Amino acid sequence: MSARLIEMKQALFAMILATSMMFTSQAQAHGGLALAEDMCVLTVGPYRMHFTGYQPLSQEEEFCEDIPETGKTVIALDYIQEELRPLKTEVRIIRDTGSEANLDEITVFHLPPKVYPSASITVDHTFPEKGKFVGLVTVTGGAQDYVSRFPFSVGEGRPTPKTAIIAPVVLVLAVAAFFFLRKRKPANQNPA
Repeated sequence: MSARLIEMKQALFAMILATSMMFTSQAQAHGGLALAEDMCVLTVGPYRMHFTGYQPLSQEEEFCEDIPETGKTVIALDYIQEELRPLKTEVRIIRDTGSEANLDEITVFHLPPKVYPSASITVDHTFPEKGKFVGLVTVTGGAQDYVSRFPFSVGEGRPTPKTAIIAPVVLVLAVAAFFFLRKRKPANQNPA
């Protein structure tokens, strides 16, 4: 095998390796929400809940953070720890105004504090318009109250993953490197 062919294969292998590293699974945080092991987890103090959201009318897949479209939205919060069952949980969605001084005025959805012995809470709400919101989940009844705040947007569509933007750039660079190396002739080789 010629040295040039080996160089081209090494360059191509490096590009493929770099691209594959971008597609590896990473935990991504958004306020109190984090994606871990294909599960969206909401942290409320020392407690954790599994968070699943979907929009039944849009036939979109589940989402973990931002709500892709306006309209009917269902969010399920399932307790991960048994210690949450006897505690009261309150769920509130507010418009993101930068201040929580007057909660009643900016609240768009509210489930008062309640014990959920089934370990599952369902939020069924219709978002009529796009906007920025904050979810507040409060757990009370233990040694102290814990609040999780997570900002989210509604109606901005599905975010484009960074890998969807970077991968084509890497591919173009790989093709350019391939053609550059292919046209380059070694200095010690005589034309035939």
